[in-house]
This record gives sequence, structure tokens and C-alpha cells, in this order.
Amino acid sequence: MEHRHLTPNEFDLLVDGEEGFGVAPLRAHVEQCEACRSELEAQQRLVNSLETLPHFSPSPLFAYRVMRDVQVFEPWHVAAVNSVQRYVPRTRPARVLAAGLAGIAATTLTAGTLWLAGRLDAVAFVASVAAGRMRGVGVEAVNGFVSATLGPTGFATGSTGVAVAATGFLAAAAVAAFGLRALAAVSRRRRM
Repeated sequence: MEHRHLTPNEFDLLVDGEEGFGVAPLRAHVEQCEACRSELEAQQRLVNSLETLPHFSPSPLFAYRVMRDVQVFEPWHVAAVNSVQRYVPRTRPARVLAAGLAGIAATTLTAGTLWLAGRLDAVAFVASVAAGRMRGVGVEAVNGFVSATLGPTGFATGSTGVAVAATGFLAAAAVAAFGLRALAAVSRRRRM
């Protein structure tokens, strides 16, 4: 034992007053080693001063305040089950009714999907007609806005059209940036 100093665990054994066959060599080393003896005395003084401190209990809201700031990880499947359980009825008759309604809805959606899958050409035709009409309405709305704002030939001039487009883009980008910033601020307030 004389070739090395005691480890923190060995100091703990001596400070705690442990007994056993391994403690006697540690005590013999402390009697011979000045550095270990001074370290042991310092640790004993520390333990004695800690024991003289008054005992107190934390406030009743201490655990709430600590846990409020702790980020608890909840796996996605647990969150999904908890979300679904809020909507599951408590009584057996209500569960049977909800299961029946869910079965009817699933059957109706499946039948409708199969019917539409058998008529994909009609679905594609209706979708293309609807998309064309939506595009036409959008183009007419933009043309009407530009004509009302700049006059009937306002967009025809090159530099004015580019300036209007650039201004519109910058305005849309600014609105989007401020909107995202406001959403982030609201989200931070809700977490606190």
C-alpha cells in the first residue's frame, strides 16, 4: 500500500467507518502517508460539517417546477395510442355503436374507391377539366388585379412588370417571414 495513495472509494470506506478485512491495511497506510492522512481529515471535516446542516424539506410545488422544465420523450406510438384513447367511448354500448359506424364508413369508402378505380379514365378527365378551369380562374384574377392596379397596358411594359413582380415577391416573402416568426413565438410561449 505504500507505493500509491488511496482512491476515492477507499477514502469513502474510512470516512464511513466501515469494518472488514480490507480496511485495516488502508488505516495502516493513512498512519504512514501524510498526504492521505490530510486528505482523510479534510473529508471527515466536510462530512461532519454536512451533518450539522439543518434538514429541510422542499416546498410542495418543487417537484412540479422541476418537472415543468424537463423535456419528457414520448415515443410516437404511445402518443398515437393516447390520442386515439381520448376519442374511444367509455361505455360498452357506445363502443359497439362507434365500431359499427366505423365499419360502415370503412365499407363505404372502400366501395367508393373500388368504383372510382374501375373508372379511372372518367376521374382523369374530370380532374383535368377542373385543373384547367382553376388555372383559368387564377390567370383571370391576376390579369384583373394587374389591369385594375396599373391599367390595361400596365403589365405590357417590361420594366414596370418586372418591378411589380419583384415587389410582389418581396412582399410575400416578408409576410411569410413575419408569419413564421409569430408562429415560433406563440409556440415558445406555449412550451413555457
